Parts: sequence; structure tokens; C-alpha cells
Amino acid sequence: MFADFSRGDDCLFEINQKDQQPLPPPFDDIDEEPLFRRLTEEAKKKYVLLDDTIAVNIPKPETQEEEAQLVNSFLSGLRRLVSREDNWTFLEPLMISLEHCAKCQTCSEGCHIYEESGRHPYYRPSYRSEILRRIYFKYLKNSSTWVHGDIELNWKTVARLIELSYRCNLCRRCAQSCPIGVDNALLAREIRKVASQEMGIVPKELHDSGSMLQLKVGSSTGMNAIVARDNVEFIDEDTTDRTGIAVETPWDKEGADILLIHNAGEIMAWPENPGGFALLFSAAGLSWTMSSDLAAYDGINYGVWYDDFQFARTALLHLEAARKLKVKKIVIGECGHAHKALSVIADKVVTGDLNIPRESGINVLRDIVREGRVKFDKSRNDFPVTLHDPCNLVRLMGIVSPQREIIEAIVPKERFREMEPHGVENYCCGGGSGFAIMSGHNFAHWRHHVSGRRKLRQVLEAFQGEVMDMEHPKYVCAPCSNCKGQLRDIIAYYDAWERAGIYYGGLVELMVNAMVDAQPGYIDWEWH
Repeated sequence: MFADFSRGDDCLFEINQKDQQPLPPPFDDIDEEPLFRRLTEEAKKKYVLLDDTIAVNIPKPETQEEEAQLVNSFLSGLRRLVSREDNWTFLEPLMISLEHCAKCQTCSEGCHIYEESGRHPYYRPSYRSEILRRIYFKYLKNSSTWVHGDIELNWKTVARLIELSYRCNLCRRCAQSCPIGVDNALLAREIRKVASQEMGIVPKELHDSGSMLQLKVGSSTGMNAIVARDNVEFIDEDTTDRTGIAVETPWDKEGADILLIHNAGEIMAWPENPGGFALLFSAAGLSWTMSSDLAAYDGINYGVWYDDFQFARTALLHLEAARKLKVKKIVIGECGHAHKALSVIADKVVTGDLNIPRESGINVLRDIVREGRVKFDKSRNDFPVTLHDPCNLVRLMGIVSPQREIIEAIVPKERFREMEPHGVENYCCGGGSGFAIMSGHNFAHWRHHVSGRRKLRQVLEAFQGEVMDMEHPKYVCAPCSNCKGQLRDIIAYYDAWERAGIYYGGLVELMVNAMVDAQPGYIDWEWH
């Protein structure tokens, strides 16, 4: 199979729905599932093909010079990748993962994409890593191919490897299961980095419509500061009307204890979430503010998925805004990759007076509950609830118990349905690493049929035994904006509201819905 990777112009394989395990009831008849839309003939003719979808849009080279440029630029980037001078931030874990693999395939058993594809070998986490490993040992180290395996390095190998790096959610479940600590997700991300920083190859949704738009305008949603403030003002008014409690978000308040940074997608798509944060923070008597500086009202940082420079540019804007306002700490709203960017990755590079304390909003919400700052009535959430654990909050950062402590205080015990597995063993929503915003060609279909299928399976399994219709609504609590986008899309794709009464939302919405002092009915089941 490694030899086939470098040959031919057609797709190497296609997903066959008949090879996939049926979903739980009421979706257990695979013949009733929506069909997986195939690539157009025009796309097949124009772009490099790996499987039956396209994420990156790499045009097929037209000349030998273009073919050589793909190979040479990739090798140049790979040399930088293993250079301490150029990649000191990630070099140690990179080299451990690049130079070692037990080939036990334990990682495959932990990968939702591999399992939900019908266990296709190309989707093994180790397959992608082994291609990179063979290139590294043969072309950079001049090592024995008898020991490390052979690979033909041509433009097809390079282009397909880049595409294959975008068949991984970077959830790191494989890394957690590896007996020697190999991080295949890190290798996938570093392939993306070479493609972006050395070759200028990246999905437009992440770069042009994502990080570049954020750096230019202030948000990947396209909102500038004036629009963001207008929208939040409207959200405050709507929250006041719905709850009967006056809400007013403070902006640019110097010396506040907290700078709250949301994923701006919440402002646009799920306004009840920032409205809920504003209500809870104010009701709890916290000293907090939002910032109207460039990018400081949008915690999105798409660079964390593909490009160190884009990550750093955005992170610095967030930290500069906090330093300017002289806040005591930054609190990150319900956004998993914002947590990874500002907490985990920033910890490796931020020094001096930019090293401002950063805390998860989940922990702050837990403290509000624990200290009794807001009173809750569990009976207001008298419906089945299950909890999705976002990868970057839970597996990467270990935030497992705070959200459960909150749910224990706001949901009747007999109504909570824990997903299995959960906590650090959770499965990705299927939209991680940028997938939730990528929809070119038929990629959204691939996302629904492969990467997101395990999460839909978990949700359905959690609610088995409940009446599966929309007269009996069920709530998937997902405290991450990116995860909510994926759940929204997959629920719509499978008609899971109409067929099973499955709804989704964040954690603060559940909290406000249970607030004793708020008017009942903050969760709006009727939006469907």
C-alpha cells in the first residue's frame, strides 16, 4: 500500500457505506441514511486525489518544473521542521514521534475516523506518520530503507500526504492510547505546517476566510469592533427581555479582574451563549470586561491548526489587549481551540508582562456554583441531558470534573446520561482541527459520514431508552463553539431533531435555564 501512495492519478479508495457499522436506533437502517455525495468529474480532473473528498484543493501540476517544486519545497520545509533553530517550540515531541513507532496499531483502535470509515488502512493514524517517517529517514537521514522502509518521493506522494493530514481531527486520542507516547496528531499538524509555511498550501476556510480575515478585520466572522459591540448590545437587550434580569456587557473597562474572550461565532450563531455568560458573571458580582481591540473580542485562533506564525500573530493581539486593560486574568469562553491556543501553546512561548494568567471559563462557572453566588433550580432542566467533552478542554487540558460539578447542581441526577466513553477517553465531535468550517466540494458529506459519525453514535447511545421523537426533547451539552457547529450540522444532516428530538447547546445556557431569579424557558426548543 505504501507503493500505491505514489502512483496513479485516480482516488486510492472510496468510502463504502455498506462497510460501515449501522448507527443505533432510530438510525439503524443504513439504507435510509443520506447518500454520500461523490466528487464531480471536474474536481477529479483538476485537483490531486487521495480518496473521495477534497479538503485542500491542490491543483495537479502541469509541468515537470511544477512537480519538482512540490517535492523540493516539501523537503525544504521538512528540513526546517527538524531544525532546532526553526522549530524549537515543538522539536522534542516531534522527534520522539517521528523517529519511534512500535507499529502495534494501538493508535488505530483509538481513532474514530479509522473505525467509522469501515476500518480503511489509509485512515490509520500510523499510516500517515509512516509515510512522513520514511521520507525523513530516506531523504534527510540517508538511512537504510531495509530498516526504515522505502517510499517513492514524487509530487503525488507530497500532495496526497498533505491531503491526508486533513483527514485527522488532531484530537490526540491516538496519542493517549500509544504505549510509547507517539503523537500522530502532532505529526499531522506539522505536515500541515510545512504545507502552509513553506509551500503556501492551506484550505482557504482556515487561512483566507479564517486567520487572515481575523487579522485584517478583527474576527473570522467578518465582524469589526463596531459590529461586535452592536451585536452584543442587542444580545444584552434580548437576554434582559428573556430572563427579566437587566444585563449590560462592560467594554474596555481598565483594571477589571477578568477579560472575557468569546469565540465570536457564538455572537453570530448562538447569542444565548454570550448572553448567558454576561448574565451569570454580572449576577455573581464578578469584575469583568470585554475588549474592542482588534481580534480581542474573538478568541478564534485558526493558526493553532496549521501555521505557527498565524497562531503567534493572533495570540499576541489577545495578550496585548489584556495588558492594555491591566486585567488580572483572561477568561476563555466556550471554545476548545481557543483554550489550546491561549493556554497550552501560549505557555510555550509567552514571557514577561505578556504572560498574563489565563483561565478556562468552565472553571470560573464552577466557582460561581461552588460559592453559591447564583441560585439554581434543577427541576427547570427536567429533560434528558448528555455531555460532550471537547478534546482540547478535556484530553489536552484535563478539565473533566468542573463541568460535571456544574451539571450535578443544575440537572436532576436521574436525567443525566453520561456518554461512553467520556472524560479523557472521549471521542471528538468530528469537526475538530478546522473541519467544522470546511465545506468545499463534498467535504461536509465526508465529515458527516466519517469523522462525525462516532459522535452521533455516542449521542444516540446515550439517549437509548428515551422516547425518540421531538415531543420529548433531549439536550446535548457541548461547551465548545466549534463542537456546536459540528453538532448543528450533523443533527441537521441526519434530521436528528425531527426523528429523535435531539437538540444541542452550551453549558451556560443550561445554567441560565435553571437560574431561580430568571424567568423560565431560556432554552428555546422552538428554533428548530
